[in-house]
Amino acid sequence: MTAAPATIATWHKDRVRENAMGPAHAPIWRHFIDLVPEGDLSAKTVLDFGCNQGGFLRMLHAVRPFRRGLGVDIAADSVARAQAMKGDLPIDYAPVAALDAHAGRFDIAFSHEVIYLVPDIAAHAQQVWAALRPGGVYYAVTGCHTGNKLWPRWRTLIAETTNVATQDRSLDDYGEAFRAAGFEVGVKRFGFSGFAPYGGYSDYYPTLEERIYYYSEAKTLFRLVKEG
Repeated sequence: MTAAPATIATWHKDRVRENAMGPAHAPIWRHFIDLVPEGDLSAKTVLDFGCNQGGFLRMLHAVRPFRRGLGVDIAADSVARAQAMKGDLPIDYAPVAALDAHAGRFDIAFSHEVIYLVPDIAAHAQQVWAALRPGGVYYAVTGCHTGNKLWPRWRTLIAETTNVATQDRSLDDYGEAFRAAGFEVGVKRFGFSGFAPYGGYSDYYPTLEERIYYYSEAKTLFRLVKEG
């Protein structure tokens, strides 16, 4: 198992691609938010694990305003950019991955395409469980798993173009790690039904059929409840 670095500069080695991640993910994030049944977050404290440049929390606050938010990521330059773009929103961003300092702080947590990068998924599950208040919920989305038919090619691409290491895990591996940490585990297809973003040929999706497959079928949403 590969140990995680304390921090990196950015996820992508190419800064142009790094800066393009937020706009590319925007319609996906909106679908993610629409899947969450907790409609009123006005009194809630929210965690975004793997926040990158902070776009998800900014969108979430615009759609469902929350009391306080924290985004964490090991990509220090990206976190600094997130902090610079937050304006007067009630959000902070920190270049860390460990949540030891935040026990019992959050009502709801999110991660989007991050858990496949976590070196120790059991430790991650335990840390998020501890960071949530009783009755808190963690929503984790990933399409990066061994059941994704595109994954063998993606593993190589990610290694070549990013500053992070991937982990080979099945959906069952994730589910069991979260269950063992104490979560009540629910799972469903992410089922993106909008128009998948297309900006021309991509090494990740050589065909449009593969792009549609990933967004509508491979991506999976975990709903993880810390019972009160």
